[in-house]
Amino acid sequence: MKRPLAYITAPWSNSQYENAENAAAYCRQVYDAGYSPICPVLFLPTFLKDEIPQEHKDGLDMARDYLRRSHVLVVCGHGIDETVKNDIATAERLRITATTLDGILTVNGQGRGKGGARHA
Repeated sequence: MKRPLAYITAPWSNSQYENAENAAAYCRQVYDAGYSPICPVLFLPTFLKDEIPQEHKDGLDMARDYLRRSHVLVVCGHGIDETVKNDIATAERLRITATTLDGILTVNGQGRGKGGARHA
């Protein structure tokens, strides 16, 4: 079965460790729901230095490229920051469906009300 690509976004913190931990949990839940998760915050920091302006820009460009290739945008976590707003606006402009992690889990029978997986 070919899984649709799901771009993962969230209001990420300044802690790379915390982001990686949360992103991995979100990706696992999206994977369990039948999607192939794409989460740039998990891998771009391993080779790009955000404090270098050109690499910061390149990271943003690469992330947008991954979003363009995705079938769905999955908004995770609590709250919405500028990054999430920009991801939603980009998805809307490209006519990519945007939903929440709770929405994906509920549709797939794994939501909180169904006795399924809980998320961070």
